Amino acid sequence: MDFSILIYLAPIAGLVSLIAAGLLAARVLKAKPGDNKMIEIAKAIQEGAMAYLSRQYRTIAIVAVVLFLVIGFALGWTLAISFLVGAVCSGIAGFIGMNVSVRANVRTAAAAKKSLKDALNLAFRGGAVTGLAVVGLSMLGVSLSYIVFRDINLVIGFGFGASLISLFARVGGGIYTKAADVGADIVGKVEAGIPEDDPRNPATIADNVGDNVGDCAGMGADLFETYAVTLLAAMLIGATLVPAGTDAFAAKEVIFPLALGSVAIIASIIGIFFVRLGKAKKIMNALYKGVYAAAIISAAAFAAITCWMFGDLTYFWVALVGIIITVLMFVFTEYYTSTKHRPVKAIAAASETGAGTNVISGLSFGMESTIMPVLTIVVGILVAFFVAGGFDGNGLYGIAVAAIAMLSTAGMIVALDSYGPITDNAGGIAEMSEQPAKVREVTDELDAVGNTTKAVTKGYAIGSAALGALALFADYYDKMVAQAGGQEIDLAINNPVILVGLLIGGLLPFAFTSVTMRAVSKAAMGVVAEVRRQFKEMPGILKGKQKPDYAKAVDIVTGAALKEMILPGAMAIVVPILVGWLLGTAALAGVLIGIIVVGLMLAMTLNNAGGAWDNAKKLIESDGLYGGKGSEAHKAAVVGDTVGDPTKDTSGPGLNALIKVVNMVAILFISIFTVGGVLGL
Repeated sequence: MDFSILIYLAPIAGLVSLIAAGLLAARVLKAKPGDNKMIEIAKAIQEGAMAYLSRQYRTIAIVAVVLFLVIGFALGWTLAISFLVGAVCSGIAGFIGMNVSVRANVRTAAAAKKSLKDALNLAFRGGAVTGLAVVGLSMLGVSLSYIVFRDINLVIGFGFGASLISLFARVGGGIYTKAADVGADIVGKVEAGIPEDDPRNPATIADNVGDNVGDCAGMGADLFETYAVTLLAAMLIGATLVPAGTDAFAAKEVIFPLALGSVAIIASIIGIFFVRLGKAKKIMNALYKGVYAAAIISAAAFAAITCWMFGDLTYFWVALVGIIITVLMFVFTEYYTSTKHRPVKAIAAASETGAGTNVISGLSFGMESTIMPVLTIVVGILVAFFVAGGFDGNGLYGIAVAAIAMLSTAGMIVALDSYGPITDNAGGIAEMSEQPAKVREVTDELDAVGNTTKAVTKGYAIGSAALGALALFADYYDKMVAQAGGQEIDLAINNPVILVGLLIGGLLPFAFTSVTMRAVSKAAMGVVAEVRRQFKEMPGILKGKQKPDYAKAVDIVTGAALKEMILPGAMAIVVPILVGWLLGTAALAGVLIGIIVVGLMLAMTLNNAGGAWDNAKKLIESDGLYGGKGSEAHKAAVVGDTVGDPTKDTSGPGLNALIKVVNMVAILFISIFTVGGVLGL
């Protein structure tokens, strides 16, 4: 049967998603933005966010142009064009998300004057614009690239372009947001004893800008890349299953991932309408309704498509494994980061004896939080592999299909993540514009849930990246075997070359984390110095008689973030190329295995520990437990939250992008490497 029609339905699904995003954006922008003071503050956040993003993209453009020329001369100009298209699409996804979020924030604050329901609807719709734009652009880009080039190996360039932008956006945005946040907290909350988002704090605008460039633009580019690269990995493995001499362009194994992604986009659009606040007014339940609705609709559609294309439900069961992994990742991450459960409560209790015990407790739970998610992924990999046929069948393709199924709710996941900074900004605008206490109560309630949704979505992104990276590794291995003339490559660790590769791969996540966390520290020190200077030289600020110089803090953080993001980004590109060139393709295979395993564990630890520290502080503040705001326990919790800021919003999410960039570089440049490298190993 000819399934080529499905290739052309994929870009249509992408366009439908973009149209839906446009309609949602129009509804959000129709809402009233509040009074003049709220508009003035929101405008300052908008200007700071757009100024940073434009400077960031100009910096990344220089790197992209250099790589475009390198790829063009070394590997071919078609591949270079594909790379450029992927980079541009990823950048557009981040731009759209942030552009809407910096307008939805003030409208959410204004809606909070009316009711919790109105504010929730606006915040979620603002986030949904980003979600639908990300999956729509990703599906459109991958499918159109495949249609134009008619060779899935040429679409690898698109994936690498998306990965590059994702890494820089994640790292640069993460450094910006956490440097501003840490700087504002240290001087404002700890030293001066003023509330969060207090208009007297010179770093408060920079802090609110950071929420957008880190979580909206950064997460948008991150999941755009995850979506595109996972689609690409499944299609690459599918192409290896097509009999020799057969045109792979319309083969069902290649088209199947596009078909699953297309129906999942429609399911996400439908899922948006299920997000409604019930009588119990539980915000998290309202948000999860949409996610579960999208997952259930996707599962039903997957069953129909699988049966139609393959004549049985084998790959449906595999896809179901991916959906179950997604649900369990949500459950485990929420358990370790929500204020309702034991870990966060235990960290809050540990704060009573000081910052030291708070930090120790947070690290402990962060490490513990890797156990169940990793075991879930392990079981999922084994089930998907053997259900799909194992070693004698299409086991690796089964893992790739499970990864695609994990992304079935990606539109909703990005919506949940973008919801977080929108509500965070809404609370900041309400505080700075001196709105009535009841308005801040509504925004605080929304923001408390936003902290958990951000942690949950980061956990989801890390899990899906792990499965996607395994599929990419499978394609790298196939290309390595083909390059060796069809001879199987032994990757046993008694080969010192493989062992060296494993150690380098395991080292990379730690080196990357060290560089990114130090970057946050250095940038935050600049903010701290500036805020202290303004408090000292302009004593009227703390008395409310002088207006702080917000622009200076914004400029300091912008410059620092752009400078500090270069080294970690370069590591992801240079290290795999050097290993492949010097030590050979087998050593590089070891690097890929090492970075997947170690990167997954470290990313989960950093993400969940940071989320737990943040909510432990929120628990003490909101419920008045352990002494409430201003108590010694609260001061200790603020320290823990300060430590956790770069772990959960800079280094942890950055590792997610690092894993895939290194894999994409290996696949893209494998043709210029030899088995033993120039050293003849």
